Amino acid sequence: MADSAEIPMRPGLGDPAPDFEAQTTHGMIRFSEWQSGRWVVLFSHPADFTPVCTTEFVEFCKLSDFMEEKKVALLGCSVDSIYSHIAWVRDIESRFEVKVGFPVIADLDQAVSRKFGMISEPTSATAPVRSVFFIDGTGIVRAVISYPPEVGRSFTEICRVIEALQVVDEKGVACPANWKQGDAVIVPPPKTTKEAEDRMEDPALDKTDWYLARKKIED
Repeated sequence: MADSAEIPMRPGLGDPAPDFEAQTTHGMIRFSEWQSGRWVVLFSHPADFTPVCTTEFVEFCKLSDFMEEKKVALLGCSVDSIYSHIAWVRDIESRFEVKVGFPVIADLDQAVSRKFGMISEPTSATAPVRSVFFIDGTGIVRAVISYPPEVGRSFTEICRVIEALQVVDEKGVACPANWKQGDAVIVPPPKTTKEAEDRMEDPALDKTDWYLARKKIED
């Protein structure tokens, strides 16, 4: 087992995503160049040819149209070899009639997994957990979700987080609990007493009080 002191901390929210070079099923990539200004969902899985991971890859494939619409690139990662990845991708495509159109990193030396803190040694000293990193077009980590090996990811939540983050950036608003596309958003709170007074008189807002107001936005 590696000394825990040697394991880099996982990048936090607002941190730049670590850059790296890696072998993938689409060839060698340097992450910063491959990203090319796109949003990226970088996700790890414990191992190829395992049941939960297989169901997840099928779901990622089914989201290809959604990801294209949102201009999000998928990038998978595990510590399996490139040959294992190729065989598994071919098996998934054959058995489930889907297309695995995104690259998968062959992280045999765990370099990428450890840079992103995907390996949780109390769970496993070698295999990544089910991490999901949401990285915006400027290379900043905006959200992170991790699941244990025994629990598959919620793809509804993955889509919701992408939509919410993009709405926040585009509209300068916040998203309330359980927000989904089409729901009202929260407008930024006022910063002066005058703004608070004006807020309460604004007919365009659904106001609970001066500090909590919602509005509908156009798609």
